[in-house]
Amino acid sequence: MPATLSYPGVYVEELPSSVHAITGVPTSITALVGRAPRGPINTPTVINSFGDFGRTFGGLALGYPLTYSVRDFFANGGGRSVIVRIWASGDGSAGSSTSSTSSSSLSSASSASSAFSLSPQSDGVARMDESGPGSIGLALDAANPGTWGNLVQAHVVIQKSLDPTVLAGLGYTNASDLFDLLIADTGSGVSETIRNVSIIDGTRRVDQVLPLESGLVRVSLNPDGTPHLPAVVPPATPTPASLPSPPNPPGTLGPWPNLSGGVDSAVITDPGVYVPNDGSKNGVYALENADIFNLLCLPPDTPTWSSTGAFFANVYPLALAYCRKRRAVLLVDPPSDWLTVAAATAGPAGLNLTANGDYGAIYFPMLIEADPLRKGQLNPYPPSGAVAGVIAQTDTSRGVWKAPAGIAAGFVGVQGLSVPMTDDENGELNPLGVNCVRSFPFVGKVVWGARTLRGADALTDDYKYLPIRRLALYIEESLFRGTKWVVFEPNDEPLWSQIRLNVQSFMQNLFTQGAFAGGTPKDAYLVKCDSETTTPYHQSIGVVNIVVGFAPLRPAEFVVLQIEQLAGQTSSS
Repeated sequence: MPATLSYPGVYVEELPSSVHAITGVPTSITALVGRAPRGPINTPTVINSFGDFGRTFGGLALGYPLTYSVRDFFANGGGRSVIVRIWASGDGSAGSSTSSTSSSSLSSASSASSAFSLSPQSDGVARMDESGPGSIGLALDAANPGTWGNLVQAHVVIQKSLDPTVLAGLGYTNASDLFDLLIADTGSGVSETIRNVSIIDGTRRVDQVLPLESGLVRVSLNPDGTPHLPAVVPPATPTPASLPSPPNPPGTLGPWPNLSGGVDSAVITDPGVYVPNDGSKNGVYALENADIFNLLCLPPDTPTWSSTGAFFANVYPLALAYCRKRRAVLLVDPPSDWLTVAAATAGPAGLNLTANGDYGAIYFPMLIEADPLRKGQLNPYPPSGAVAGVIAQTDTSRGVWKAPAGIAAGFVGVQGLSVPMTDDENGELNPLGVNCVRSFPFVGKVVWGARTLRGADALTDDYKYLPIRRLALYIEESLFRGTKWVVFEPNDEPLWSQIRLNVQSFMQNLFTQGAFAGGTPKDAYLVKCDSETTTPYHQSIGVVNIVVGFAPLRPAEFVVLQIEQLAGQTSSS
């Protein structure tokens, strides 16, 4: 509304702009779900490099297929990933970390029973008891499950004195109420000093400080979920009579008290760990807590994964349905019993993966790579992680509309293929929707297919090709996020014209980058939002309809060279 005009003069008004620029979403954030040696459980964690993965999840580790897939993703051009670590106890049931804390008052927090003691951890978390041999007077848990926690040591340093101003700023009156907690992970070499913590309720109560300042330990919980705090301030940990000189080798314990009882996850064979049916946000569904991901990799956790086994029967179909919900694409690894081209002719249909299949793609065969943890021994590895890296690199250099295949879609670090194939054998699989990985002289190992799981010629699907599906998802997600300002705006022509302006600007930008077929904007895309798409009835029920269309660029799968002889030709004047 204009300002009240009460006096002669000049009035200044700021008018809202009708421009709401639509920003394109990322296209190659890859979610990888599986076991890792350490790290938070069922918590999507953004990782930007393999070094970052090593610090958080333990890096490359024997017996953990996920770690090799992450290695391949970053080695082949991947830039950002979301890692979900899953965990299972020995009987195959899902495990969970006890590292959460409670904000209960001290009265409930200190109601510890003297019977509290170290016991076998069904959740795999290493623990230090409050009292007894090898304790520090404070019950601690490792931050997450795994044997890594058995190499964590802790000791207490008591404050001699503290500046009164600092003490008052922390909300305490006596320096004797505070202590320092020194934590060392002898396995990774990481150490932490958590200063000025207390068992007394306040700004530095130790069970509330550790989740914010420590990546290694948490205060143990009582059976009722309250933090187990001691009745008195822990005493200073005695200095051992003799300290090692030089220090202990990495991965060995020194003389200080340490946590124990940590257990690594069992190999996961239960599909319910990947896709639980209890409504929990665990496994793949932990990605509900992630803002966005575009590609999903589920490297199988077992040495063999049959085409008739639980992974293809129960995990991949539900993961495809979830990818449809999240506007993402599932990269499927071939069954381990696809040992020949003939076996692979079963195709996606033989694996029962055509339902929601336009949200997935399968790649064959396995990649042969060197294992640095086995002195360079060559082993087969699932291709999904490496393919995700190639897709990310293609998106960066060419765009999401470019098929992530061809002589520029090469792999790094791949020594061979588990099933080398000829052109004719490739020709058997391509029409079935199986994307082949090929090896060519002077070119190397490359992705040589760009079809979705509904890419079989017999299906004649609109989303037969992977780049078309991914471009559609990119447009959908970008417009979904970029038009939220429209909600609750007056639903009439002024709003419709603003919508057309902003959506057309977004589509025009894609057109100038070569994302669509057609030589003119009119041939390449359509944006319609007016009284025809939004009738008076739609207005009466609060609906505005926006119609967006685009002319897809289909990849040139087949290049036909027509060569003829020119005989008896005469030159013309």
